Amino acid sequence: QAQLVESGGGSVQAGGSLRVACAASGYSWYCLAWFRQAPGKEREGVARVDSGGSTVYADSVKGRFTISKDNAKKILYLEMNSLKPEDAGMYYCAAAWDCGLNPLSRSTYAYWGQGTQVTVSS
Repeated sequence: QAQLVESGGGSVQAGGSLRVACAASGYSWYCLAWFRQAPGKEREGVARVDSGGSTVYADSVKGRFTISKDNAKKILYLEMNSLKPEDAGMYYCAAAWDCGLNPLSRSTYAYWGQGTQVTVSS
């Protein structure tokens, strides 16, 4: 049974760092991604990694965020550095069998975690 469980969210000051994790059990997913959603805004794709380790990032986080995974433990990570107040929101882990043509599109992913909250104070 597929299960995605996020952890590691919290509060940090602007300029700080935080790492969130997602335990992705049940299958060996081909495509894993992080999304985020701020209050009143659409859920947006942040980063994704495929089974070969290829990564894609949203322009807003390039150079600051790093997505990685531990295949043996089936854990997905998102290392976030130089955090900005606009990075705040609920961070969700997502999984798919195929990354498709739009790897940061919400519609690509059928499996989702419950989310972990990230707060960035200015």
